[in-house]
Amino acid sequence: MTSAPLHYLSITETASLIRSGEASPVEVTQAYLDRIHSLNGDIGAYISVMGEQALAQARQAEADIQAGGYKGALHGIPVAIKDIIYTKGTPTTGGSKVLADFIPDEDSTIVRRLDAAGAALLGKLNLSEFAIGGTIDHPFGGTPRNPWNTQHTAGGSSSGSGVAAAGGLCAAALGSDTGGSVRGPAAFCGIVGLRPTYGRVTRHGVLPMCWSMDTVGPMTRSVADCALMLNAIAGHDPRDPTSGRAPVPDYTSSLSDSVRGLRIGLPTEMFEFDGLNAEVRQSVMRAVGVLEEQGATADEISLPTSEHSGAVFIATADVDAAAYHHDWLRTRGDDYDWSTRARLESAALTPGWAYLKAQRARTLIANELQAALERFDALILPSGPVAAPTIAASTGRPGGYYQGKLDMGRRRYTSPAALAGLPAISVPCGFSDDGLPIGMQIIGRRFAEPTLFQVARAYERATDWHERHPAM
Repeated sequence: MTSAPLHYLSITETASLIRSGEASPVEVTQAYLDRIHSLNGDIGAYISVMGEQALAQARQAEADIQAGGYKGALHGIPVAIKDIIYTKGTPTTGGSKVLADFIPDEDSTIVRRLDAAGAALLGKLNLSEFAIGGTIDHPFGGTPRNPWNTQHTAGGSSSGSGVAAAGGLCAAALGSDTGGSVRGPAAFCGIVGLRPTYGRVTRHGVLPMCWSMDTVGPMTRSVADCALMLNAIAGHDPRDPTSGRAPVPDYTSSLSDSVRGLRIGLPTEMFEFDGLNAEVRQSVMRAVGVLEEQGATADEISLPTSEHSGAVFIATADVDAAAYHHDWLRTRGDDYDWSTRARLESAALTPGWAYLKAQRARTLIANELQAALERFDALILPSGPVAAPTIAASTGRPGGYYQGKLDMGRRRYTSPAALAGLPAISVPCGFSDDGLPIGMQIIGRRFAEPTLFQVARAYERATDWHERHPAM
């Protein structure tokens, strides 16, 4: 057991306290609610807090456990979800004025699965509008602020999920990742963030951004917690036509496996990019060295097509999003943030030939990655080219981080796995000289999440980055 305060304990540690009776689900849930009440106004993690419901779920968990009905490691654990995931009777806003009054009449499948695992739902987390990213205005929760330095961005679009998990405002969070919206905030906030294989987690009852790339994934303070969360939400859902039917393993079973003999590929284009910060490159390469010391082998590999993946992603995802938002853009355009509206309206003007050309390029990128993963067990690269920039510089306006060449530079790191439908995980691997977290990304074969957890946990065991928390 670590000496960390209750709100920074891992799920495993908290579950041990709950099961032994040293702490009750009600006590744990109330501790998180108190912390939300104290800090959320300053860091903008939550859009809505479901305190009464969370306490009711905690009381039920406590009664069930006392009666001998312990369900597992998530029983009585307080979690939170991105506000694009449907919750019956509670608004699901998508972070937009467009859906300010939308209250779903059913829970998403994911929420039902969390409930079945016995988790207590603390509330709905802040995000870039409609999970599109680059949002300037956050009309409901205020601007999400990086808990390591509140003058810096938390990343997007799962901003609140990164803030809440890193800042100890929930035991674990769920975000969504279309082109990097879990991995980016995870890297910026110094936590673990998983983009599962496309189709591994149901999207029934989740607002879409891009039909062919959207995923929902866990954001946690440790690799083991990430595996526990995926255990709860993974699996086929007949209500989601894109849901995969591959068997779901126990993702915690590979956490103690050695990486000896595993082959790791290092994409040269991602390490030689002139926009890659030297501190980020050094931190990731040192992390690779740690894995080599444990018996993994690492070699360079060229992925020349994948370096163009940012443009291919935008040409695909934004056009798909514009199709979904078509009617609202015509009737309620003024209710969108300027940046979101500009992206969607620009995408709506994309000619068909350009969209089709992007799909051909997408196939080439996917084939390139799959060929690389026939040679290697996993690919390792930075989660992004820089540590978290300032909020003032993180706008969608000309010159901002989420605009133009800067945007394409960061997207080359997270878009390849998204375009190929592959799983990818970001784990903390260091800090910049300014005290901001740096993330390492691991990409694996389809449905090879166990390998990602194996590599990530091996690195985590050998380092202490995951044990460091913002002072708040």
